[in-house]
Amino acid sequence: MQHHRWDDVQDAVSVVRARWSGTARVGIVLGTGLGKLASEIAAEAMISYDEIPHFPRPTGVAGHAGRLVCGTLAGAPVVAMEGRFHLYEGFSPAEITFPIRVLKGLGCEILIVSNAAGGLNPLHRKGDLVVIDDHINLPGLAGVNPLIGPNDDRLGPRFPDMLEPYDHRLQELALGIALAEGIPAHRGVYVGIVGPNLETRAEYRYLRGIGADVVGMSTVAEVLVAVHAGMKVLGFSIVTDLCLPDALAPVKIEEILAVADEAEGKLRRIVTRVIERLPC
Repeated sequence: MQHHRWDDVQDAVSVVRARWSGTARVGIVLGTGLGKLASEIAAEAMISYDEIPHFPRPTGVAGHAGRLVCGTLAGAPVVAMEGRFHLYEGFSPAEITFPIRVLKGLGCEILIVSNAAGGLNPLHRKGDLVVIDDHINLPGLAGVNPLIGPNDDRLGPRFPDMLEPYDHRLQELALGIALAEGIPAHRGVYVGIVGPNLETRAEYRYLRGIGADVVGMSTVAEVLVAVHAGMKVLGFSIVTDLCLPDALAPVKIEEILAVADEAEGKLRRIVTRVIERLPC
């Protein structure tokens, strides 16, 4: 089982530091729904993943580039990952989450993540935003843990507490902004699965039965490492399709991307306002 090595993280951080001398406060994983936020960052450096030692190499999934964007957004120093990695592409949990270690090494105290997700809650609609309050990561679902293996106490504690993996103050801030902006947003539980296939009707019933509101193929591993590293996390899902087992329709990836594209402006607005109003 691969695990993160302190020296590898320092190697990667030093290469970024040679190109950008800022100290980031916020790390952003530009998943589905936040891709265009990169263009709003006042970029001071853009570094391709293939220039950073120990970084995985993107496989070219639609909508995901492969570079770090370093600069400022809404007055705050940020580093954004333009392109993320997934288990279904064949990456290991350690590879998927190595960039989160680098964000922490660059100074990030806060991690903002986003994803496209299937809606399991019948009260949610396509295009709604869900502020993630908690997640489920069970064997047989995503069930993988990037923290397995020797623990280096310089990176984080052996047994990180997951009482509050998604910071409640940041959730309240995001939900308050959504309300003020008239953007439909809910608080909900995200369940991570490996993919790449969508789930069966029986699986959707099971996932809803264990308490999930949305289901997706990313985010959980990244959040585990961020919490291990002592970062505060704010996570969003865009409900791109409804996964109601008794009214299930075939899903077309083009439709999912179209819904995500439509919701993107709303999510970008919330994230930008959150960064503007971060507590000191």
